[in-house]
Amino acid sequence: MQCAERIKARLKRTALFLMLIIPFAAKSQSKINTKMTHVLKNNNLEIQIDLPQTNYNFSRFDWCGKIVSVMYKGISVSGVEKLNNEDENKSGKGFYNEFGINAAIGYDEIKEGDWFHKIGVGLLKKDGSEYLFSKEYEIKPAKFTVAAKPDKISISCKSQIANGYAYEYMKEIKMLESVFIVTYHLKNTGSKTIITNEYDHNFIAINNNFIGSDYILKFPFEINPVQFDATVDPEGKVEVGQKEITFNATPDEQFFFSNLTGNQNRDAAWEILNTKSKIGISETGSFKTNKVNVWGWKHVISPELFFDIRVEPGHEIEWSRTYKIFEIN
Repeated sequence: MQCAERIKARLKRTALFLMLIIPFAAKSQSKINTKMTHVLKNNNLEIQIDLPQTNYNFSRFDWCGKIVSVMYKGISVSGVEKLNNEDENKSGKGFYNEFGINAAIGYDEIKEGDWFHKIGVGLLKKDGSEYLFSKEYEIKPAKFTVAAKPDKISISCKSQIANGYAYEYMKEIKMLESVFIVTYHLKNTGSKTIITNEYDHNFIAINNNFIGSDYILKFPFEINPVQFDATVDPEGKVEVGQKEITFNATPDEQFFFSNLTGNQNRDAAWEILNTKSKIGISETGSFKTNKVNVWGWKHVISPELFFDIRVEPGHEIEWSRTYKIFEIN
């Protein structure tokens, strides 16, 4: 009987200990399933993040923490690449980013049918003499792990070795009151130098308002159309000023401006104001940029700040993008 009582007492103490420790453990960082959607939320922001093996599965955009949508005080500030899209898991949304849009790592060094790296996705099979970001390639996904806390989530990606290239990559998305910060960390674990670039496509649509005279896109540097690499404005509805881009009507056709910096190093930043909804959003990079593109359509505008990457074997690099959402008068 005394033995039975001692066992009962021990079980009671164990249960009490578990009751105390489980809530603490729930608040600490924990690994979660990569096949799900994760939401970061506070009084101002709600950020929906598709994890690596959820929804988007194409060979272009980074699978690590796909920021699908951002809401500010219940109002959407993000959009989508295409309206009435038949296969939304092959096109962009929200704040998707991409590595090596014009030149994939080691593509020209391998033969047809061999595998090359697309950072944040995995290995892609070479198909054709020229790499095309919009082409659908066969994929061997990288190995992904996810860990989360109430105010942030980190997604890690470990590549295989292919043609002497290999890497470890981590993206962290952290939420503050009206700010979210995306931090990137890339380590070269291969024997060859990694040379590429990264940008965030930033599909912006404030309160789902179509692009028009209510939108103002600002830059902290002067822009000169003479220096642009490309100018596509078939309807003449885009107005390029000294430091800002505005619209005289809603563009029905796609518009595109390439290399707004004229190859000069500039502060990596932009700001979009919507005078109808009285909301603005800005991005500030932790780096200088020598390439800024702007793409858009009637329903979305995408300012893109490019970050040049060069990582020698055994070395690593870190950079970040800070997004602030605010009300305007």
